[in-house]
Amino acid sequence: MTKRISNDALRQRRLGATLTLLASTILAIPTIAAAQSANNRNTNATASSGSTARTGGLSTLNETFPTRSTGTGTSTGGANDPLSSPTDPYSASNTALAGSGSADPLDQTGNGLSSTATGTTSLATTPLRAGANMLQGTPLNQADGLIADDLSELTEPQQNAAEEAIEGGDTSTRRGDGLGVKLGTFTLRPSVNQSVNSETTRSGSTTSRRNYLATTLNGTLTSDWARHALTITGAGTFQKNISGTGQTEPNARLDADLRLDLSNQTVAHVLAGYAFEREDASDPNAIAGTVEQARVDRFSLGGTIERDFGILRGTAALTGTRTLYGSARFADGRSLSLSDRDRNAVEGRIRVGYELSPALIPFIEATLGRALYDDDVDRLGYARSSWSYGGRAGVQLDLGEKLRGELGLGYAIVDYEDARLKSIDAFTVDGTLLWSPQRGTDVDLGLRTTVQDATAAGQSGWVDYQLSAGLSHLIRNDLTGRLTASSTVRDYPSTQNALNWSLGTGVIWNINRYFDATANLGYEFTDNPGGTDSKQLRAGVGLTLRR
Repeated sequence: MTKRISNDALRQRRLGATLTLLASTILAIPTIAAAQSANNRNTNATASSGSTARTGGLSTLNETFPTRSTGTGTSTGGANDPLSSPTDPYSASNTALAGSGSADPLDQTGNGLSSTATGTTSLATTPLRAGANMLQGTPLNQADGLIADDLSELTEPQQNAAEEAIEGGDTSTRRGDGLGVKLGTFTLRPSVNQSVNSETTRSGSTTSRRNYLATTLNGTLTSDWARHALTITGAGTFQKNISGTGQTEPNARLDADLRLDLSNQTVAHVLAGYAFEREDASDPNAIAGTVEQARVDRFSLGGTIERDFGILRGTAALTGTRTLYGSARFADGRSLSLSDRDRNAVEGRIRVGYELSPALIPFIEATLGRALYDDDVDRLGYARSSWSYGGRAGVQLDLGEKLRGELGLGYAIVDYEDARLKSIDAFTVDGTLLWSPQRGTDVDLGLRTTVQDATAAGQSGWVDYQLSAGLSHLIRNDLTGRLTASSTVRDYPSTQNALNWSLGTGVIWNINRYFDATANLGYEFTDNPGGTDSKQLRAGVGLTLRR
């Protein structure tokens, strides 16, 4: 007869195995680095001097490897990711695009974009996107929704800017376009967008329509220091219905990234963030029959340290989030508090990469996380605190401005304290790809896997697999077009899977250096096998004022 292993014993085994892997990885780094340095000292010295003109390593759900300074003020800092789900962190390719922030005050998911002081970009994790870079990160609802395709929220500089010329010539970047307000050693780039929108939602046999005004405030504050760098980005959207019925979708986000250049081979980041949204009505955990879903506030704090050991790259990261839920409101004035979902989460991550060449870096990674709910049990009597374990292997690719990205495959487990809740295990696929076939045209792809906690009785949670794609093209010097598509599969352990997909298109007309006109159109479909399917069509036009 097979011996039954208790949940506690199984949890201890998993924890022990994960800690052993983390410890062995750390201890192996100096030994391997020393051996490689002794055998390849001349080669490494040449590679090190030549690498100062290129961007550092790439990452999706994890922090980047060190970015080497060229002496021109290059700085890696968190940036917004407009037009994106957590797996779609790229904005349109246009130095004149204005507006700001992100339709996705999360994630993305996920994943984000780090902008350098020279205007170039590298694939990197947006600092603590409200926990989006954690295995158990809870993507904000805009990750799957049409807000992610709203061009009125564009603010980012050129997505795939030209790399620095070999002879040291100047490249065209937004940094030198004269926009922004100088505040001592900082530059503030604010913008405000006002748009008029129409939305039609069909859920089963019920159809609702609303017309509304949306005001979006955005800003980026960037330091101009000789050493170290601080980047603060913020975005907020307020909606007001002018006719029809339907829930408004306000959101806000604030991110800060302090980069510390400890040495030529070591870079540290101190990261902090805040995000606000309302839970989406189509979310599996949403309360049915409400006129207003609960608000969600998410605070985050963390840090990373990145070290270049010659042909080895090492990254250690620690991320913490605090998530607070408000109350859902019903038509008769009653409200339901969701404070039993308030929780803290922390996750540690270690990555080691091996530089086969400056353009190709295979890596391995291990993660360990802990989620602690404020209440020992929720309102249904379940203890939903959990441990999470994960590992993955992949490869980073950096062929310059034309092609760069990352792909990682792995396995993850979330083990809940309540014995009645089954552990969730899943194969994970995460990655990003940015391709520029020609100047002014960018193609971006994203993959992301996360584990979400459920609130229903007897249900532990589900796995989200997200795929996103985008195409931006500079039609004229003052006109940029954008096409986006995204799909999310919710893999439930005991019921049929659900599917959400959306399509979007839009244009931005750069009237002059201070004004942009925007227009967008989007469609979203949600297939819910256990409930009612929903369809949503949204269109809007707007005007952006930027400084």
